[in-house]
Amino acid sequence: MSAPVPVLIPVLINAGGGTAASKGDKLEAEVRAAFAGAGLAIDLQLIEGCDMQDAVKARAHLPLVVVGGGDGTIGCAAGEVLTGKAALGILALGTRNHLARELGVPLDLPGAAKLIASGERRRIDVARVNGHLFINNASIGLYPEMVRLRDEEQAQFRLPKWLAAVPASWGTLKRLRHHRLRLHAPGGFSDVVTPMLFVGNNHYELKAGQVGTRSALDDGKLSVFAVAERSRTALIGFALRTLVGRADRRQDFAAIGDVAALTVTGRSRKVDIALDGEVIDLPLPLEFTIEPGALAVVAPPIP
Repeated sequence: MSAPVPVLIPVLINAGGGTAASKGDKLEAEVRAAFAGAGLAIDLQLIEGCDMQDAVKARAHLPLVVVGGGDGTIGCAAGEVLTGKAALGILALGTRNHLARELGVPLDLPGAAKLIASGERRRIDVARVNGHLFINNASIGLYPEMVRLRDEEQAQFRLPKWLAAVPASWGTLKRLRHHRLRLHAPGGFSDVVTPMLFVGNNHYELKAGQVGTRSALDDGKLSVFAVAERSRTALIGFALRTLVGRADRRQDFAAIGDVAALTVTGRSRKVDIALDGEVIDLPLPLEFTIEPGALAVVAPPIP
């Protein structure tokens, strides 16, 4: 589906995002050149991450808002776009750019600008936990703990994110703890003891060559993986098997499956949870829902 492209397009970029930060002063010129090459006029704003939400909200009534950053930034923007009429255009300026890759959005600025000029639109699902939106996945346990430690390493030693993740991963294993949770889904519940619970917006693959990817962004299901209770050594083995697509669905997971909704209860009053890589704390119970086709994005048609 295509739609008319506005005469002046708001382009909001997280100045502190992975690729954006590395480009420094060259970023603004490169963005302007990319959109000029696609024949588009833009209103470009470089924004500090904490101000992005308000900036998008102020423009959500427009037909199109383009946001540059990583998955956390795009997820933040998506939540505000949903309050208005705007479609969301994406400039992949983060570290991993999972959503952009899975949508087929070009990762280079000229390619992304040409796609935006085409007016192509798709509708995809979004998910929420206790009202907080995520576009990729949410997790409790190992991953949010690693992210917190990684951020501390980055702040203290000024390391790049990938390098800070090395000592952070080791520190997470040293502090390994398991969570006793009850997972309530339509049709029943499961009691699990797990070092990590992962909930994806749409089905996530475990097959070799496709691990951690989604073949669809509009199947209306939450993808649930509760890693089985493991020692530190066994967890390393599990991680290696998973990376090569050899995880055992019966032995490596205490619970696994796709559901329409999920409620998580436990003994704690609140938990740290990573939403698209950004860590917050939320009170239990956790109520996960999915909103089919809620978000309009600029993306190529499904092949």
